[in-house]
Amino acid sequence: MPHLLIFGLGYTAARLARRLAHDGWQIEATGAAGTIRFDDDAAVAAALRRATHILSSVPPVDARDPVLDRYGDAIRATPAGWIGYLSATGVYGDTGGAWVDEASPVGHGRRNARTTADLAWQALGRPVHLFRPPGIYGPGRSALDRIADGRARRIDLPGQIFSRIHVDDIVSGVIAGMAGPAGLYNLADDHPCPQNDVIAHAAALLGIPPPPLQSLDAAQLSPAAAAFYAENRRIANGRAKRLLGWAPLYRDYRAGLAACLAETRMQGNDHAAERQGHA
Repeated sequence: MPHLLIFGLGYTAARLARRLAHDGWQIEATGAAGTIRFDDDAAVAAALRRATHILSSVPPVDARDPVLDRYGDAIRATPAGWIGYLSATGVYGDTGGAWVDEASPVGHGRRNARTTADLAWQALGRPVHLFRPPGIYGPGRSALDRIADGRARRIDLPGQIFSRIHVDDIVSGVIAGMAGPAGLYNLADDHPCPQNDVIAHAAALLGIPPPPLQSLDAAQLSPAAAAFYAENRRIANGRAKRLLGWAPLYRDYRAGLAACLAETRMQGNDHAAERQGHA
């Protein structure tokens, strides 16, 4: 039976875990919602011996990768036949809106710590499947939610382009990677576009007016959110399509947001039915 050990059971990894558990996989994971404490060396070592597949989704901390710092030697020695790492397209930095692929240089952006971790996993000494998604969205974490709770902003920056990916398309990309060659893979949808288009469409789906256009200064964004707008690039996904036979189910934000809205409404209906059943 395939057995996956996940370091860092966050939003994306949890979606992957649910999908694989449904397919009969055994899942172990570190993280607040996981089954193992990250600092329990004996439990992690035992899980590494059991695992057929290993995936880390833990981001760097203070320019270091905590998984490799603590368990790098054990991961190199593991009998597992597959190792994966969830990185990010922030490693490419700003390209002025130009396309980037896996051959593009890295280390010129605001996420130098991510680049350091990305390169460290590449240098592990074992074949690694390294996935680079751009902005991740999905049920509970999309423009729909930001519109609904008043956090959405439309920033007046003509020519600003971003790529994005629905969380379930990362899940399908990782699963496709389990049967494909090791290497670097961008997992992005097919339609890079201005973030303002996404916000406006989300508002239309909810039947409410979009937020007004604002300058970057007037929006008073947090430093992290403002830094997001300092980079401008389009992410090419052709390598994953060619080598893994993968393609995004949600090819653009319209399809992805529609799926988010449908899932959210379905969950709401389920919760309402559950409450009614307990009444």
